[in-house]
Amino acid sequence: MEPEEFDSDVLRQFVLAFKKGKLKPIVKSQPVPKNNKGPVKVVVGKTFDSIVMDPKNDVLIEFYAPWCGHCKKLEPVYNELGKKYKNEKNLIIAKMDATANDVTNDHYKVEGFPTIYFAPKDKKSNPIKFEGGDRDLEHLSKFIEEHATKLSRTKEEL
Repeated sequence: MEPEEFDSDVLRQFVLAFKKGKLKPIVKSQPVPKNNKGPVKVVVGKTFDSIVMDPKNDVLIEFYAPWCGHCKKLEPVYNELGKKYKNEKNLIIAKMDATANDVTNDHYKVEGFPTIYFAPKDKKSNPIKFEGGDRDLEHLSKFIEEHATKLSRTKEEL
Protein backbone atom coordinates (compact mmCIF):
# COMPACT_ATOMS: atom_id res chain seq x y z
CA MET A 1 0.00 0.00 0.00
CA GLU A 2 1.46 3.32 -1.07
CA PRO A 3 -1.24 5.98 -0.49
CA GLU A 4 -0.60 9.65 -1.08
CA GLU A 5 -3.06 10.45 1.69
CA PHE A 6 -3.93 8.03 4.46
CA ASP A 7 -7.25 7.91 6.28
CA SER A 8 -9.87 5.33 7.24
CA ASP A 9 -11.54 5.44 3.79
CA VAL A 10 -8.24 4.73 2.02
CA LEU A 11 -7.56 1.83 4.37
CA ARG A 12 -11.11 0.47 3.93
CA GLN A 13 -10.78 0.59 0.08
CA PHE A 14 -7.41 -1.15 0.31
CA VAL A 15 -8.78 -3.97 2.50
CA LEU A 16 -11.81 -4.44 0.23
CA ALA A 17 -9.60 -4.59 -2.87
CA PHE A 18 -7.34 -7.09 -1.07
CA LYS A 19 -10.28 -9.34 -0.15
CA LYS A 20 -11.50 -9.28 -3.77
CA GLY A 21 -8.03 -10.24 -5.02
CA LYS A 22 -7.71 -7.04 -7.04
CA LEU A 23 -4.37 -5.87 -5.65
CA LYS A 24 -1.17 -6.33 -7.59
CA PRO A 25 2.03 -6.86 -5.62
CA ILE A 26 4.60 -4.10 -5.64
CA VAL A 27 7.69 -5.46 -7.36
CA LYS A 28 11.02 -3.76 -6.79
CA SER A 29 12.40 -3.23 -10.28
CA GLN A 30 14.92 -1.18 -12.16
CA PRO A 31 13.54 0.43 -15.34
CA VAL A 32 12.95 -1.97 -18.22
CA PRO A 33 15.98 -1.66 -20.57
CA LYS A 34 15.14 0.19 -23.81
CA ASN A 35 17.69 -1.82 -25.78
CA ASN A 36 18.12 -5.43 -24.70
CA LYS A 37 19.68 -6.81 -27.89
CA GLY A 38 23.10 -7.77 -26.48
CA PRO A 39 24.31 -11.36 -26.10
CA VAL A 40 23.39 -11.27 -22.40
CA LYS A 41 19.81 -10.11 -21.75
CA VAL A 42 19.21 -7.83 -18.78
CA VAL A 43 16.33 -8.99 -16.60
CA VAL A 44 14.63 -6.65 -14.10
CA GLY A 45 11.83 -7.31 -11.61
CA LYS A 46 9.14 -6.31 -14.12
CA THR A 47 10.52 -8.57 -16.89
CA PHE A 48 11.42 -11.66 -14.84
CA ASP A 49 8.23 -13.53 -15.75
CA SER A 50 8.26 -12.54 -19.44
CA ILE A 51 11.91 -13.54 -19.97
CA VAL A 52 12.90 -16.21 -17.44
CA MET A 53 9.50 -17.91 -17.15
CA ASP A 54 8.80 -17.83 -20.92
CA PRO A 55 7.85 -21.44 -21.83
CA LYS A 56 9.30 -21.04 -25.35
CA ASN A 57 12.92 -20.65 -24.20
CA ASP A 58 15.58 -22.24 -22.04
CA VAL A 59 17.15 -19.53 -19.88
CA LEU A 60 20.47 -19.40 -18.04
CA ILE A 61 20.11 -16.63 -15.45
CA GLU A 62 22.81 -15.13 -13.28
CA PHE A 63 21.74 -13.26 -10.16
CA TYR A 64 24.50 -10.85 -9.22
CA ALA A 65 25.35 -7.88 -7.02
CA PRO A 66 27.24 -4.94 -8.56
CA TRP A 67 29.65 -4.79 -5.59
CA CYS A 68 30.45 -8.54 -5.64
CA GLY A 69 34.05 -9.38 -6.56
CA HIS A 70 33.18 -12.88 -7.83
CA CYS A 71 30.46 -11.34 -10.04
CA LYS A 72 32.89 -8.80 -11.50
CA LYS A 73 35.34 -11.60 -12.25
CA LEU A 74 32.57 -13.64 -13.92
CA GLU A 75 31.30 -10.79 -16.13
CA PRO A 76 33.75 -11.18 -19.08
CA VAL A 77 33.29 -14.98 -19.03
CA TYR A 78 29.52 -14.59 -18.93
CA ASN A 79 29.62 -12.14 -21.87
CA GLU A 80 31.68 -14.68 -23.84
CA LEU A 81 29.09 -17.32 -22.99
CA GLY A 82 26.37 -15.01 -24.30
CA LYS A 83 28.28 -14.49 -27.55
CA LYS A 84 28.86 -18.23 -27.94
CA TYR A 85 25.13 -18.99 -27.75
CA LYS A 86 23.70 -15.78 -29.28
CA ASN A 87 22.48 -17.60 -32.42
CA GLU A 88 20.56 -20.23 -30.49
CA LYS A 89 16.87 -19.53 -31.08
CA ASN A 90 15.51 -21.13 -27.91
CA LEU A 91 18.25 -20.26 -25.43
CA ILE A 92 18.64 -16.99 -23.54
CA ILE A 93 21.67 -16.06 -21.47
CA ALA A 94 20.48 -13.48 -18.92
CA LYS A 95 21.55 -11.61 -15.81
CA MET A 96 19.75 -9.75 -13.06
CA ASP A 97 20.96 -7.37 -10.36
CA ALA A 98 19.36 -9.13 -7.40
CA THR A 99 20.05 -6.18 -5.10
CA ALA A 100 17.90 -3.78 -7.17
CA ASN A 101 15.16 -6.15 -8.38
CA ASP A 102 12.75 -8.60 -6.80
CA VAL A 103 12.90 -12.20 -7.97
CA THR A 104 9.20 -12.87 -8.48
CA ASN A 105 9.33 -16.67 -8.31
CA ASP A 106 10.01 -18.65 -5.13
CA HIS A 107 11.79 -21.46 -7.01
CA TYR A 108 14.75 -19.15 -7.65
CA LYS A 109 16.45 -18.72 -4.27
CA VAL A 110 19.33 -16.25 -4.17
CA GLU A 111 21.41 -16.66 -1.04
CA GLY A 112 24.80 -15.58 -2.33
CA PHE A 113 26.40 -13.94 -5.33
CA PRO A 114 26.64 -14.92 -8.07
CA THR A 115 23.82 -17.48 -8.15
CA ILE A 116 23.22 -19.15 -11.51
CA TYR A 117 20.16 -21.17 -12.53
CA PHE A 118 19.21 -22.96 -15.72
CA ALA A 119 15.47 -22.79 -16.38
CA PRO A 120 14.50 -25.40 -19.00
CA LYS A 121 11.54 -24.31 -21.11
CA ASP A 122 9.44 -27.28 -19.98
CA LYS A 123 10.37 -27.10 -16.26
CA LYS A 124 10.30 -23.44 -15.24
CA SER A 125 9.21 -24.26 -11.70
CA ASN A 126 12.10 -26.70 -11.31
CA PRO A 127 15.25 -24.73 -12.23
CA ILE A 128 18.67 -26.33 -12.00
CA LYS A 129 21.23 -24.50 -9.87
CA PHE A 130 24.82 -24.33 -11.12
CA GLU A 131 26.92 -25.70 -8.28
CA GLY A 132 30.32 -27.21 -7.76
CA GLY A 133 31.92 -26.32 -11.09
CA ASP A 134 34.38 -23.63 -12.03
CA ARG A 135 32.68 -20.52 -13.34
CA ASP A 136 34.58 -20.57 -16.61
CA LEU A 137 33.47 -20.80 -20.23
CA GLU A 138 34.12 -24.54 -20.43
CA HIS A 139 32.13 -25.52 -17.32
CA LEU A 140 29.24 -23.12 -17.95
CA SER A 141 29.01 -24.34 -21.57
CA LYS A 142 29.00 -27.96 -20.40
CA PHE A 143 26.24 -27.10 -17.90
CA ILE A 144 24.14 -25.58 -20.71
CA GLU A 145 24.79 -28.50 -23.08
CA GLU A 146 23.76 -30.94 -20.35
CA HIS A 147 20.45 -29.28 -19.55
CA ALA A 148 19.34 -27.54 -22.76
CA THR A 149 16.14 -28.95 -24.21
CA LYS A 150 17.20 -28.20 -27.80
CA LEU A 151 20.37 -26.75 -29.29
CA SER A 152 20.84 -26.25 -33.01
CA ARG A 153 24.48 -27.29 -32.87
CA THR A 154 25.69 -30.80 -32.19
CA LYS A 155 28.29 -31.51 -29.53
CA GLU A 156 30.81 -32.55 -32.22
CA GLU A 157 30.72 -29.02 -33.66
CA LEU A 158 31.76 -27.58 -30.34
